[in-house]
Amino acid sequence: MQADRMPRQVRGEAAIQRAVLSLVLEAAPDSLTIPDLSQQFEEGEAERAVRELVGAGLLECSGVSVGATDAALRLDRLELP
Repeated sequence: MQADRMPRQVRGEAAIQRAVLSLVLEAAPDSLTIPDLSQQFEEGEAERAVRELVGAGLLECSGVSVGATDAALRLDRLELP
């Protein structure tokens, strides 16, 4: 229900962030690179998603390498619906 109240652009950005986070979590404990992620999205989308997820504490970025934080890994292990 709450997603219905978000502007379409925000819903789209949230979906991209979920997809990026999912890809990074699937790769864990290995990291992915921003260029690898960028190949799967429109120009600039992966970079924006990574920036937002780093700011939220779910991803960490070192150069072009992107990995999940301990918090994101823990949340993933909880398998919330």
